[in-house]
Amino acid sequence: MERAQNKQFSEFVNIFHEFRLPVPAKPAGYAALIDAYGLKVPYPLILSAIGKHHRMLNKDGWRIYTPRYEPDATLAGHLTFALKQEGIDLAVLKALFLLIDGSEIEAWVRAKPTGTIPRRIWFLYEWLTGMRLDLPDAKTGQIAPVINPKIQYANKGKNASRYRVKNNLPGTPEFCPLVFKTKAIEKFIALQLSKQARNVVKLVPKNLLARTAAFIMLKDSRSSFAIEKEKATHNRILGWGRAIGEAGRHPLDLDELKRLQKIVIEDDRFTQLGLRTEGGFVGDHDQTTRMPLPDHIDARHDDLESLINGLIAYDRGPAKEIDPVIAAAVLAFGFVYIHPFEDGNGRLHRYLIHHVLAEQGFNPTGMIFPVSAAILDQIDEYQSVLESYSSRLLPLIEWEPTKKGNVRVLNDTADFYRFFDATPHVEFLYACIQRTIEIDIPQETEFLKRFDEFTKGIEAIIDMPRNTTDLLFNFLDQNDGKLSKRARNKEFAALTDEEVKEIEDIYGEARGE
Repeated sequence: MERAQNKQFSEFVNIFHEFRLPVPAKPAGYAALIDAYGLKVPYPLILSAIGKHHRMLNKDGWRIYTPRYEPDATLAGHLTFALKQEGIDLAVLKALFLLIDGSEIEAWVRAKPTGTIPRRIWFLYEWLTGMRLDLPDAKTGQIAPVINPKIQYANKGKNASRYRVKNNLPGTPEFCPLVFKTKAIEKFIALQLSKQARNVVKLVPKNLLARTAAFIMLKDSRSSFAIEKEKATHNRILGWGRAIGEAGRHPLDLDELKRLQKIVIEDDRFTQLGLRTEGGFVGDHDQTTRMPLPDHIDARHDDLESLINGLIAYDRGPAKEIDPVIAAAVLAFGFVYIHPFEDGNGRLHRYLIHHVLAEQGFNPTGMIFPVSAAILDQIDEYQSVLESYSSRLLPLIEWEPTKKGNVRVLNDTADFYRFFDATPHVEFLYACIQRTIEIDIPQETEFLKRFDEFTKGIEAIIDMPRNTTDLLFNFLDQNDGKLSKRARNKEFAALTDEEVKEIEDIYGEARGE
């Protein structure tokens, strides 16, 4: 591996590219490879370096290791450090493999034919690039998983006999975001939220269960439009709510995505349905020049078919072997980063969460989790999660404005959308689902109970149409159980003071006051 040994790796630095280290240290693993080979890839969320002191330090996006962890200043040395300490970063590895000569990997494997890391790298080289190295099939060496399941979430895997490794990657070369094991995610998994949800639903009276489910579905649909800051007609909200209710019943393919987009885009006179035929971005325009000011640039339209095929293959295979919430986050956020359609991407992105959870039986039958409502209430956190990757992606995309005020991407960006660290997205989605189970579903059920008790009380004293009773309840609910002076003078002017007092008492009893 002469060429790798001659590569210049950094010594102690205070600044790594635009990042400041908390202490002087030598970049290691992926940071060292990105720097030495000039790789244009999104930086890992946590970068590694070797410090001068014999204490570990985690600060400001850096993990500073003690000198005993220092790798050889070679390609093999830093790859070994990366796989042992940092897990797998497919975007960095593919960019590296496309740049180096495959003979460097061949020499490493021949020098250490029983080494698990050389064989894992050999597998990843061929899996990512589609190029076969000039190596005979491995005959010896312990079979090792490609992904260390102690570091990242992986599938059960299948043996790849050529390399004597187990391919437990949770995806395909067309789409394979990865998720690190964190204390937060492990805690969420241990809560067994799917089981909790079923227990919550068991407590809902049968006469209320269907109404609760319908109410939640409508709320989620309304919230999904609100997230996009779009006012929708009642019919559009109902239509999208029905689509959400059918999530998981139909296999995911491009035709299904197009069908869903058509439901979202009621009036398509000014919107091209189906996959985009030009660039796309999320952001604003300069008010004077109409120059695009992107916060996120979508995948190139030339890459959309391949990327969507990767998403579909992920849903049909790897997603079914991994935790459902992890799979839902990976698929849904992968979709929204790709942004394959001209419009409707945000709502379809959230629909895909429902699709995966329902398809894998995570939520109770007939009941969805109002994820969009939870997102709407935490919209700033939601934006931060989206930006956790978009902000690292944007500087790597070369683009020029078009005459229409759009963007035209000039470099190859497809792999940026195939491979990303979805850990923040999983943590966020799990928190949303926990909230819907522990707060939203019980609250909606309790609301309907109170409404039914209120309605019975009103029917006992006054003949009133159902829609008028609904309006009366809403007025009281919005004004802390008191009928406002405006409502008493307008909609309910016919009520006497005694009746108003009795109605307010009925409402209070329904609330358990």
